[in-house]
Amino acid sequence: MYCKINDKFKDECGVFGIFGTKEASVLTTLGLHSLQHRGQEGAGIVSFDGKAFHSVRKQGLVGDNFNNKDILSNLPGKTAIGHVRYSTTGESKPENLQPFFANLAIGGFACAHNGNLTNTYSIKKQLVESGSIFQTSSDTEIILQLVARSKKKKIIDKLIDTLQQIKGAYSLVILTNKKLIGVRDPFGIRPLVLGNKNGSPVLASETCALDMIGAKYVRDIENGEIIVITEDGMKSIKPFKKIPERPCIFERIYFASPDSIIGNKTVYTYRKALGEQLAIENNIIADVVVPIPDSGVSAAIGFSQNSKIPFELGIIRSHYVGRTFIEPSQTIRQFGVKLKHSVNRSCIENKKVILIDDSIVRGTTASKIVKMVYEAGAKEVHLGISCPPILHPDFYGIDTPNYNQLIASQSSLKKMTKLVGAKSLFFLSLDGTYKAMGCEKRNSETPQFTDHCFTGEYPIDIAEILKLNR
Repeated sequence: MYCKINDKFKDECGVFGIFGTKEASVLTTLGLHSLQHRGQEGAGIVSFDGKAFHSVRKQGLVGDNFNNKDILSNLPGKTAIGHVRYSTTGESKPENLQPFFANLAIGGFACAHNGNLTNTYSIKKQLVESGSIFQTSSDTEIILQLVARSKKKKIIDKLIDTLQQIKGAYSLVILTNKKLIGVRDPFGIRPLVLGNKNGSPVLASETCALDMIGAKYVRDIENGEIIVITEDGMKSIKPFKKIPERPCIFERIYFASPDSIIGNKTVYTYRKALGEQLAIENNIIADVVVPIPDSGVSAAIGFSQNSKIPFELGIIRSHYVGRTFIEPSQTIRQFGVKLKHSVNRSCIENKKVILIDDSIVRGTTASKIVKMVYEAGAKEVHLGISCPPILHPDFYGIDTPNYNQLIASQSSLKKMTKLVGAKSLFFLSLDGTYKAMGCEKRNSETPQFTDHCFTGEYPIDIAEILKLNR
């Protein structure tokens, strides 16, 4: 039984693929392990041995399921793709685990998808009415259905035909009989990078997966680009009209691993800069800066260094509460956040404390942590958030609450402060966020990032989703 006591945005998915190496499935397993932070519900690998495709998909963590020779022996071949999942569209069921595979008229087709399609309902309705049968509730199956029904002759043309029908944010890693294919949506909202492992091309959601297997980073897949890898080499195809890239700002704020590189900087560097900027904008007098682990650590370091207020690990996080054998009864629920966080009293007692976290969604966890810190003897507790208030939900591959569950959408700053129980609550400004990202300020005409959670400006139409959610 999963014990859900967190109040964060739920992680996305991670994709990985490697072409032309003897240990393809082993390296894919390692790559997925490094991407585990992007999804913990399940994992899957599809390999191709030159004659047949092989698939293993399991619920749970990569290390729990792909840790023995028997499973990996069932995944032979020199090419493989993999996926770690957190469900944003589709239920948490075994049949929704990826990569999806289908035998098409022109050969096998396996697909791993990170992101979310925004016109799923209308396309699926059309497909069902015309005779398609769906086996899952995942929007990724729509991609397979459209590829299978395309009248084009070649697989790449079928894929392009499909991409021109779907809308949304996505990065795809696809495996066919002869090709490894990577795709990034026209805005580049979801990430995808290209690497090289001793001559074998690698595709992954983040550079940390390249580091894990000893591959060298080559470049990011561009927004709207299809990269086709065969034994003859690599080919880049750009079927969409060129538009400015708008990657998801939450990759840098929250989702990506701190050691991953985005825009020639580690994610840790961005998060530390967010904390520094938060300190510049908010002059709070206190004795100690304490991160809410693990998400607030980088920003808290930056805040501490800029403000000259000492940094302390005043809250200790347990890493062993992902699963519990105890039923979540009322007796267990009353312990709440204490199952995951405990207060280091020696750093807290009789001190004015600034807690730092990277975001606040519902506010329920924050309020419990503030209460715990006061109970440990703190004189004052201030809560700093190293991003702007989250006012709008995401529909592009991040599992976020609806408007009525977002505390910043429903409450004034004064009311939010009272709800979380802190002496003060302060957020980083939008321009300050952009400054920490390396931009002078936000370009209001063409924003440099997809930042709709803060601004409500959705680059891809979400009318269909909003209509369904009413």
